[in-house]
Amino acid sequence: MNQHDDMQQEVHTTESNPARESAAGSDAAPTGAQGNGKKKRIALVVLLVLVGVGVGLWHHFAQFATTDDAEIDAYLHPVSARVSGYVTNVTVDDTQFVSKGTVLVQLDPTDYQVAVELAKAHLAQAQAQASAAMGGVPITSVSTMSHVNSAQADVQGAQAGILAAEKQFQEAEARLTETEANNVKIQDDLERYRQLIGKREISQQQYDEAVAASKSSAAAVAESQAGVAAADQEVTQARSRMQDSEAELRSAHTRPQQMQVIRANAQAAAAAVDEAEAELHRAELDLQYTTIVAPVDGIVGKRTAVSGQNVAPGQSLMTIVPTQDVWVTANFKETELKGMHPGQPVKIHVDATDRDYTGKIQGFAGATGVEFSLLPPENATGNYVKVVQRVPVRIVFDPGQDPNHLLQVGLSVEPSVQLH
Repeated sequence: MNQHDDMQQEVHTTESNPARESAAGSDAAPTGAQGNGKKKRIALVVLLVLVGVGVGLWHHFAQFATTDDAEIDAYLHPVSARVSGYVTNVTVDDTQFVSKGTVLVQLDPTDYQVAVELAKAHLAQAQAQASAAMGGVPITSVSTMSHVNSAQADVQGAQAGILAAEKQFQEAEARLTETEANNVKIQDDLERYRQLIGKREISQQQYDEAVAASKSSAAAVAESQAGVAAADQEVTQARSRMQDSEAELRSAHTRPQQMQVIRANAQAAAAAVDEAEAELHRAELDLQYTTIVAPVDGIVGKRTAVSGQNVAPGQSLMTIVPTQDVWVTANFKETELKGMHPGQPVKIHVDATDRDYTGKIQGFAGATGVEFSLLPPENATGNYVKVVQRVPVRIVFDPGQDPNHLLQVGLSVEPSVQLH
């Protein structure tokens, strides 16, 4: 009985379960609808959040222009010999930091020291010659003026001498004429006395006096003739002196031209001094060039100089990579340049140091990058394909950010320019 009753109870329980399940199902339906609505609301919220984040990111990145086509640049300073010589010492090596003015290479200075001493000797000789030439200018000038004045005085004296000699000649001729006239009278008297003495009409004493007077008159005529000849000779000599004085005066008048020659020689001597000074300066420079120093602060690279090497002018010995004057060359697309201008702030991420630096735009290149290439493209063939070009933009670092010289030339960087 108990088992039969239990079975009936189980059947009754089983039969009554579908009703319960239908009731339970009617209660669960509203709960599922509520879950779906909640999920939709969550999805809508997530979508709105994503849209907001996307708009925020778009707005953020729209304010910046970034490129990974950028590197650190600088002017490399090649160190070369300015004079030929024998390398006696090289004081630096690759990767070594040097300050501006540090001695890098020393050439043998012996030959250039000898050249300096020789140039000093040439300068001293030129200075002595110039001093002598310049000292003779005022002396010669005074002598020239004195010589001209003296020659003019001699000419005047010679002219006066000619006049005096001619006057004496005239006086001598007058005396000769007078003595000749007296001599004619006396000789006539003597002839009469000779006739009278023969007739004994005069005394012998009178005749002797007439003979003596005749001889004296003849002597006076001879003396007057000699005086005329002497006076004529004096005139000739005076005229000769006149010619000599005039020639001397003409020679004296050529002294100013001679003075020009002397002054020109003095100027040439002064120019020789300048030339000797220039040679000495060049020799001293060549001697100075035997000591090769660093042109800037930087790191040594590509060293080829070794002790015992003979170098020629212009031969490269090493390269100094600067550590201070460096910048970034960023190749931005031409479509990104619209909002850029010099002075805009830039954030620079350096891959090697994994650090961010600050800087600003300094300027833009005058042409696109391909125009500076060895073989720029030629687009005039008819098969033109438009390609977005890149323009080099120079970005300088703000000072004081690299005390340890970590910004090396050639490192890759990613600059971000703040456009707005």
